[in-house]
Amino acid sequence: MAMCSTCTSASARSSACHQKVIEEAPSPFISDATRKAMGEQAVALAKAVKYQSAGTVEFVVGKNQDFYFLEMNTRLQVEHPVTECITGLDLVEQMIRVAAGEKLAIKQEDIKKEGWAIECRINAEDPFRNFLPSTGRLVKYQPPAANLEQGSETLVGDSYAAGKFGGVRVDTGVYEGGEIPMFYDSMIAKLIVHGKDRNEAIAKMREALNGFVIRGISSNIPFQAALLAHPDFVTGNFNTGFIAHHYSGGFRAEDVPHEDALFLVALSAFIRRKTRERAAGISGQLAGHEVRIDSDYVAIVNEGEGRKRRHQVHIAEYAGHGGEAEVRVDGKAYKIVCASRLNDIRLSGTVNGKPFTAQAERGTLKKPLAYRISHNGTAIEVTVLSPRAAELAALMPYKAPPDTSKSLLSPMPGLLVAIAAQPGQIVQAGERLAVIEAMKMENILVATQDVKVAEVLAKVGESLAVDQPIMRFE
Repeated sequence: MAMCSTCTSASARSSACHQKVIEEAPSPFISDATRKAMGEQAVALAKAVKYQSAGTVEFVVGKNQDFYFLEMNTRLQVEHPVTECITGLDLVEQMIRVAAGEKLAIKQEDIKKEGWAIECRINAEDPFRNFLPSTGRLVKYQPPAANLEQGSETLVGDSYAAGKFGGVRVDTGVYEGGEIPMFYDSMIAKLIVHGKDRNEAIAKMREALNGFVIRGISSNIPFQAALLAHPDFVTGNFNTGFIAHHYSGGFRAEDVPHEDALFLVALSAFIRRKTRERAAGISGQLAGHEVRIDSDYVAIVNEGEGRKRRHQVHIAEYAGHGGEAEVRVDGKAYKIVCASRLNDIRLSGTVNGKPFTAQAERGTLKKPLAYRISHNGTAIEVTVLSPRAAELAALMPYKAPPDTSKSLLSPMPGLLVAIAAQPGQIVQAGERLAVIEAMKMENILVATQDVKVAEVLAKVGESLAVDQPIMRFE
């Protein structure tokens, strides 16, 4: 196929080791001249070997736009949707037609690049645990609404002149209630967006990630959100060492700072107030003991290890629809309008006139009154209480989690394929303790300090759960 559209990607050490996590087309770095030269080299290679199907030629590009052949794959690759978006071509259809003996109905000069496309690989892995695999049941799987389909040729040509630049596309084979097993690659979906330029594509992708609901397993969505918001990515100033450079110590929650963290607090207070309003309307309440609708609250944000951050919240009286309120957090006003149901995880609306999509859930086994609010990759756990209840909550002692330093715990679900130490054995720091297999990767667990094994608690061949004890040390 005599066609070339160069994309670029960033790499991360994920469960499948240095896989790409973001792809885009066209490249923000490569010039038209370099792109043309690459295409000519790719076509020359295909002709030299008399190749007759769709294929992908990969090059590595230097800082001076000198490029070097890396490999050729005799197939389409994961990132082919970004090329489809900016060209309006269905590459899978073209591949099938060529395989059936048809000639290409298009020439290189017929192919035009329109707009900008970005693809994020949605992987079943925990970015806060060094991208270890995450398996289990998809308790909730609600991708964002898709309005861009494969090979939608109507998205090019006249539609661009009318200002209609693509939208959102989701390629996946999983479904809510399905099982994500340990035997396959960690990628469970591809999220693709198309915009008129790179900035619009980034904005669309951030909003699409906000609306991608995955529960039951961990996903790399927070990490994707952090990459898209990083100043160097936004300006196109990155290379293949981007993630190793900026996240050399691993990925942490504080690596995703929110541009307005008080909005998350305001949204939790909004949900709390609307819940009280709904409860106040329930019939049959005992006279004099009806549910009260308060205007003043204290929002307590859990920062971990017993640390709390408190915010004074006031919700102004208003005359309007039930799906709106003005929330003041430490004096800062947020006019929130949201028609979503209170029990929906995905909430959409406007804040101070600007649209937003966020995720909210109430209650865990340990903290049934807390809300977990997620937006733009940032997640907070916040409890919204009356002032008096907040006073009493401040008196509650902090219960530290149990000490697990004397145990080797499984950091992921997986198959225990090897035990490298036995009871009574002294293991030095850095030596191997066990090997767990999950999602096509062997994960080696090593000692972080000198230890003596007291007991082996799991058997080779056993399927392990997260945090399941494997060994106990003296």
